[in-house]
Amino acid sequence: MLEEIASTPDERRSILHSYIEPTDEEREQGKKVPTPAHHAIAALVRAGFIRVIITTNFDRLMENALREQGIEPTVVASEDALKGAEPLTHSQCYLVKLHGDYKDARILNTDSELSVYPASYDRLLDRIFDEHGLIVCGWSGEWDRALKAAFLRTHNRRYPVYWALRGEAGEGAQALIQHRAAKQVAINGADDFFKGLQQRVETLTQSQRQNPLSMDLLISSTKRYLSKPEYRIQLDDLFADESNRLMNQLDAIGYSGFGDLDQGQFRKLIAGYESAVEPLARMASVMGRWADGRDLPMVIGLVRSLDQHASRYGSGTTHLLALRHYPAVLIFTAYCLGLTRAERWHDLHSFLSTELPSRGADARTLVSELFLDAWSGGEDRNWKQLEGLDNKKMPLSTHLLQLMTEWRKSFDGVGLQFPLLMGRFEMMASLAYFESEDLSHLEGALVGYTNVERLAFMPVGRVAFDFDVQRPLVQELQSPSIRKSLLDAGFAQGSDRKFELFFENFSRYCQWVKWRR
Repeated sequence: MLEEIASTPDERRSILHSYIEPTDEEREQGKKVPTPAHHAIAALVRAGFIRVIITTNFDRLMENALREQGIEPTVVASEDALKGAEPLTHSQCYLVKLHGDYKDARILNTDSELSVYPASYDRLLDRIFDEHGLIVCGWSGEWDRALKAAFLRTHNRRYPVYWALRGEAGEGAQALIQHRAAKQVAINGADDFFKGLQQRVETLTQSQRQNPLSMDLLISSTKRYLSKPEYRIQLDDLFADESNRLMNQLDAIGYSGFGDLDQGQFRKLIAGYESAVEPLARMASVMGRWADGRDLPMVIGLVRSLDQHASRYGSGTTHLLALRHYPAVLIFTAYCLGLTRAERWHDLHSFLSTELPSRGADARTLVSELFLDAWSGGEDRNWKQLEGLDNKKMPLSTHLLQLMTEWRKSFDGVGLQFPLLMGRFEMMASLAYFESEDLSHLEGALVGYTNVERLAFMPVGRVAFDFDVQRPLVQELQSPSIRKSLLDAGFAQGSDRKFELFFENFSRYCQWVKWRR
């Protein structure tokens, strides 16, 4: 159309200018400015995941988005610019505007102009297509014959190609997809696609483990300091240093509990917390497994500090505000697993029953604040947002099992089925929670309720429906020797009858869970 109404490149540039350059009114309305897709791509460039951008557009939206991120791209919009451009290898962001810039009359727009590129452009494209993986978005593959030719000239497939498209690929695109064995990605639009991609990459980045060498050194140092009483000061110093590091990282995350979180933001927050907490959580699990009792005040002090840190914001959306306590949940769970693995029943009961500073009439113990859905952040609607948990029962319990399985090598060793250990901890914690119930109330409930009604609320995890774990555990914990050990340690307040009522309540819980979604 432009070829018909404008006979010269200058005329075509002038016509396009009015469609690209926003007026003050359009700028106020958010028109002709960088889109969410531009901003997401710029964020991926800043993070180092994208270095080369090829566009057939004339506008400067991509450059503007990059500059908002503090990135000055190397822009190639003409043969002259290519000759004087910074080398591709040395550029943080190399932006190739194949058809030119709307401020330059040498734009390529007509069919004849798009049929052949300059030889220098062809060499550049051959190198990029040979040396880089590609994400293709917003290109039909039907026009731009010179670009299609460059795509088809590359025969190697050493790096992947992803072709994002709405609906079915046309004939032109299909030929190119087949030639490069590209993986097709169905999208609703460029904005959603690149925003989602950027959020997923950020989540993966935040969830990356700490340096394995530094993690191994931390765990080895903890075990060495636990081996002899004379290393008590070194252990205290190491624990204090890691605690300070964690607090600083939590300040950097800076989540306040205000405003809703979409799924991507929730996953990013959880991944960030887990990455920050992992070293200290694994250290706590080692202390729970091999320490001699001096560890208990240290871990209690840490959890109380985390509780205080998380409670700095007094208002917000309740179930979101509670997510600030997730680091304490992770330390609590990891340490309890170490204590359970060592069968340190007295210390486990003391830890579960430890009180936190009161915020009202009700006593706040660690088990009543940080264990599964007793924790106000443990609602299913939160944890069903994680990958693969949308249709799972007890999604928080399932996620913690998955996470602690990854961290287990620090303290668990070999020879024990980890789901069994996790189930044992969950039952011990449920028992510690249940024991606060008044015995006369429980006896009255047993008489007055039907066989399927629960006697009292208590948090129960996957063990309620994982029968491969449930059956051996119920048999084990009801054996005379284990029963005596637990009662002597203070579980069920030392009451045989309350111990029996716990298992009655647990059985009813298992029946209830069968019908729970």
